[in-house]
Amino acid sequence: MSTAERTRAPRRGHPAGLWPLALVLGASPASADQPLWEFGVGLGLLSLPHYRGSDQRHDWLLPTPYFVYRGEIFRADRDGARALLVDTERFDLDVSIAATAPTRSRDNLARQGMPDLAPTFELGPNLNLLLGRGAGWKVQLRLPVRAAFTLESSPQSIGWLATPNLNVDWRVNGWNVGLFGGPIIATRRFNGYFYDVPASFATATRPAYRAPGGAGGWHVVTGASRRVGDWWLGAFVAADSVGGARFEPSPLVRQRQTVAFGLAFSYVFAASSQRASSED
Repeated sequence: MSTAERTRAPRRGHPAGLWPLALVLGASPASADQPLWEFGVGLGLLSLPHYRGSDQRHDWLLPTPYFVYRGEIFRADRDGARALLVDTERFDLDVSIAATAPTRSRDNLARQGMPDLAPTFELGPNLNLLLGRGAGWKVQLRLPVRAAFTLESSPQSIGWLATPNLNVDWRVNGWNVGLFGGPIIATRRFNGYFYDVPASFATATRPAYRAPGGAGGWHVVTGASRRVGDWWLGAFVAADSVGGARFEPSPLVRQRQTVAFGLAFSYVFAASSQRASSED
């Protein structure tokens, strides 16, 4: 698999930023004698919390582009969309990308009267260490660190986060299956963007609060995908917890454990005549 928080399956994401989901969950592994690129389009169902710790959800039924590119440096495949900076037998260094969804405060009871949450974009280096591999399976330790920015007319930097995780990939009866999980650690500025309650927005039921930096809970994501002829099928489920997070006392945290999921299919209608020769 993959996010989205590793590039394979975003734990959370803005609709426009989640469409790499089709790459993340379903792109076939790069191997000899495959098209350099493939393109398709389909439909996807996506359900996720307004933000980590929220008790309200977003549900979307949206078009799902499918794109695979198997270049030597720039790639978009089942490991996500990335620029491969260093590639050796035991480790590689690439770029990690993730995103979060926008939330209108008028639609969220915990944030009533507060400023809206703009969608965010995260970008940074990701070190992948190979721990073991065999016929049809691979285990890696992934160490992504990303800077986060709001996506709005005047973008703002909102700090950094790290999402180290243990990642397992294997192939079962034609399916690509993935599982990864680990802690989330972020700066005070990042946590504050989601969980601060300035005094000017405090109420009788929502006291002022300033979120500290540090541990932000954990997440586990699993997904599966398969190509059947010209069709691609994929799904993911993500379990998320803010239990024990430094910002858990925030009045904006209404639910410690949340679940996100997505289902999608795409029809692949175009492919390059040029062939790729890389190995997974």
